Amino acid sequence: MAPETQGPPPVRQLTVLYDADCPLCVHIRHWLLGQHRLVPLRLVPAGSDEARRLFPALDHAATLREITVVGDSGQLWTGTDAFIVCLWALAEHRPKAEWLATPAGRPFARGAMYTASAWRQAVRTGPGAPSAAGTAGEETGEAPEAEEAQGTACGDHCPPSR
Repeated sequence: MAPETQGPPPVRQLTVLYDADCPLCVHIRHWLLGQHRLVPLRLVPAGSDEARRLFPALDHAATLREITVVGDSGQLWTGTDAFIVCLWALAEHRPKAEWLATPAGRPFARGAMYTASAWRQAVRTGPGAPSAAGTAGEETGEAPEAEEAQGTACGDHCPPSR
């Protein structure tokens, strides 16, 4: 009899750490909660007392800069991988997530994250909101187009106009 090989543990629940001071992140949180989920999602404000209690070893400052998802067995996804795993948890979007995880789809996932990051920089409110000097392009090492995307947002809910 061949020895059993054990793969990674199955994901039974995901905790999404989102920026509660970002209107885009709050909108996506509500959208996620309205979707049919194949994997339960727990949405917790990044950097909150609850997040610190649940994940004491996590770099909580980093979770405010980049989307972070934690699996129930300690798996950790950030940035583009976190975006893909959130879609993977949703019934309607799992096939798209599986494609985005491929070499052909990954550039599209990175592009979506880059766009969301630029938008987020423009509309984020509350303590610790980034200044004009902290653009998404500087955080990711991307091209300076992020500076253009950081125009003025209307209120706290609209992306900057181009």
